Amino acid sequence: KPLQWTSFQAVNKLRWEIRRAFNIKKIKVGHAGTLDPLATGLLVICTGKKTKE
Repeated sequence: KPLQWTSFQAVNKLRWEIRRAFNIKKIKVGHAGTLDPLATGLLVICTGKKTKE
């Protein structure tokens, strides 16, 4: 996750990119833990049915 981005912004960016690349109208995307906006690092993001596990 880039500096100054919230976890929500990172999820929205990935959701938008997936929808655009694969022409999908609706896809579930969620993160597995919130990072502080001042933190950088790996943010685990799940898609589809894996968002509920």
